[in-house]
Amino acid sequence: MENTIIITALEGGDRIDALLARSEAIRSRSAAAQLLERGLVTLNGKPVKKNYRTAQGDEFTVTLPETEETDLVPQAIPLDVVYEDGDVIVVNKPRGLVVHPAPGHPDGTLVNALLAHCGESLSGIGGERRPGIVHRIDKDTSGLIIAAKNDMAHAALSAQLKDRTLSRVYEAIAHGSFREDAGTVDAPIGRDPKNRQRMAVTEKNARPAVTHWEVLTRYARYTHLRCRLETGRTHQIRVHMAYTGHPLLGDTVYGGRRDKGLDAQALHARGLKFVHPRTGEPVELWTELPDWFRDALSKLGPPLE
Repeated sequence: MENTIIITALEGGDRIDALLARSEAIRSRSAAAQLLERGLVTLNGKPVKKNYRTAQGDEFTVTLPETEETDLVPQAIPLDVVYEDGDVIVVNKPRGLVVHPAPGHPDGTLVNALLAHCGESLSGIGGERRPGIVHRIDKDTSGLIIAAKNDMAHAALSAQLKDRTLSRVYEAIAHGSFREDAGTVDAPIGRDPKNRQRMAVTEKNARPAVTHWEVLTRYARYTHLRCRLETGRTHQIRVHMAYTGHPLLGDTVYGGRRDKGLDAQALHARGLKFVHPRTGEPVELWTELPDWFRDALSKLGPPLE
């Protein structure tokens, strides 16, 4: 059954998508944009255009569509479960496993595995193809990923992702040597204007992106890094490292070379910190570096002093 809510603009001048995104029922600009595109946001009975600027006292009627039933098939794919309770599950995703179904990957995904493991308890907020998924990691990036088992947990974790209190720490192998021991890349990311299949640092239709990095070990031609995401844009670490002139080892999409037995990015999501949505207690999880990552490190030569 559809659910209708009223959202009032207490002050004028906001973009309509920004106002909607602040609602507990919507929470993101992308969700707001979908509602606007489908004509589900009205003012005085008329659909609101996505570029509308609010006036003080505007009352918008928002129709929230019913969560669609998923046609995904549960599949008994082995999972390395790092943490699980009645609200959340954290999995150490192996390299090569796609997170959710997409063109070319209709099944055999982490979502299919979670459906088999969790049954019908996954949150529906993620949408028809992404039940429970709070954030994503690339197919060839391994490591920790969190999913929500109910809508309360999903909303709380999504809010932490938005206000940057959900911390994600990665380790990577990058080409070249870094002059400093640590630093920050603060550069907006959007679709590459020259290649829509890639992301790029660009001012056009981009969103803010911040990556903090530190050197763990230096080698003659490579550097072992730890990266902490302040934002979570598509391919963020891969794009930011390439932007600095240090693409990730194996990441041929963004200028890295196939070497040391790697044909995809040397990137592992090693640490995850969040506030438990029910108890309010901090949860901090770490995983060991996978065999493929440690094998690549062993082929870099002796560490530099």
